Amino acid sequence: MQQVATWGQRAQVEVIANTGQNVDPAAVVFDAIMAAQARGIELLLVDTAGRLQNKQNLMDELHKIRRILDKKAPDAQVETLLVLDATLGQNGVRQAEAFTKAAAVSGVVLTKLDGTARGGVAVAVVRQLGLPIRFIGAGEGVQDLKPFSSYEFVEALLAG
Repeated sequence: MQQVATWGQRAQVEVIANTGQNVDPAAVVFDAIMAAQARGIELLLVDTAGRLQNKQNLMDELHKIRRILDKKAPDAQVETLLVLDATLGQNGVRQAEAFTKAAAVSGVVLTKLDGTARGGVAVAVVRQLGLPIRFIGAGEGVQDLKPFSSYEFVEALLAG
C-alpha cells in the first residue's frame, strides 16, 4: 500500500485505499469505482500487488474483484494487466495461466529487463496463452516503463 501511495504522490493522482487490517480488496475496489464515477474520473487503476497464483484465497479475491468491476462498471473498457518478472522463466507462464483464469488478463507488463534477464518468458506467454506484451520495465523510474515494441525486443534479445 505504501508503495502505491508514494507513486500516487509522484504522479499527482489520488489513491483510494483502506489501510485497516483484514480489509476485503473487493470492497476497496467498490469504493474506488463509486468515487471515480461520482467525480467523473475516466481512468481507474486497480493494483492488487503481491498476489500468488498458488494461494487459492488470493486468486478468489481477484475473481471477486473482477465481478465487482463487471457489475458496477458494466460499460467500462477494462484492461487487466499482469506484471510479470522477466527472470521467472517457465514459472512465469504458469503464473500467467493462473491469473488469466482468475482475472481475465488481457495483457502483460514484463519487468526486470534491466538485469541479466532475457525475457524469453515473453515469447512463451504470447505463444502459449495469446497474451500481448503491453509494456516493459527496465528499471524503477517512471521513464523506465515503456510501451512494448516487438522489433526492439527481438533486436535487444539477439544483440545481447
